[in-house]
Amino acid sequence: MKILVIADEVSKAYYDYFDKTLLEDIDLILSCGDLPPEYLSFLVTFAHCPLLYVRGNHDVKYEKRPPEGCVCIDDDIYEYEGIRILGLGGSMRYIPGVDCQFTSLEMKKRIRKLWLKLKWKKGFDILLTHAPAAGINDGQDQPHKGFEEFVQLMDRYSPKYMIHGHVHMSYNYRQPRLTKYGPTLVINGYETYMLEYDKLWDSQMGNKLQKEVESAKKIADSQKRTNHK
Repeated sequence: MKILVIADEVSKAYYDYFDKTLLEDIDLILSCGDLPPEYLSFLVTFAHCPLLYVRGNHDVKYEKRPPEGCVCIDDDIYEYEGIRILGLGGSMRYIPGVDCQFTSLEMKKRIRKLWLKLKWKKGFDILLTHAPAAGINDGQDQPHKGFEEFVQLMDRYSPKYMIHGHVHMSYNYRQPRLTKYGPTLVINGYETYMLEYDKLWDSQMGNKLQKEVESAKKIADSQKRTNHK
C-alpha cells in the first residue's frame, strides 16, 4: 500500500505545478495538520482514495471551514484496509485557552477516553499526530516540545509507525526524517513523504526501513561535518 503523508507546508509539486498522475497510484493520504483546508480538499478531489487528517495547532479555522471530502480522525481509531490508525492532533499548549493546543494532562485525558476503542481494536498500527513525541526529534521551546504520552503509547502498543508534523525540516537541515524507536519507525511528515506500507511487516520490510534510517543518519552526519569545517 502506498501512503502519501503531508504536513505543515503545501507542496508545489502537488498543488502549484499539479500533475494528476502523481496521485494515480496512491492508496491513502494522511495529513498531520497545519495545512489549508482547500489544499486537502484539492488533493482528495483528484485522488482515488480517502484522505484522513488530524488538526495542527494552527488549524482552528477547520471548525468553521473543514476540508471537504476528508475524514478527521482526531480522538479516534480509523481502520482502512486492515490498518488501524489512531489520530491525536494538536500541539503542546503555549497560549492559554486556544483550541488545538493541549497540556500533558489534557492529552492524557484524551487518550484515556480511547481505552475502549484501543481494547476493541487491540491496539493500532499507525499513530498519526501533529506534535512529535517527547525526546524524539522534538524542540526545546514550549510550542515544539513533544508529548510523553505518545512515548507511552508506543511503549505499550508497539505500532509500526508514528507519523507527525509540526517540526519543520526547513528550519534545521539536521532534523532527521526517520527515527527508530524500538519496533516503531517515527516519521516526520513535513511537506510530503511517501510511505510504502507492508501490512505483513515481514523481516525483509524491517530491514529495508532500517537501511532508510541509517541512510538518513549518514546524510545528516555528513552535512554536520561540512558545517563544522
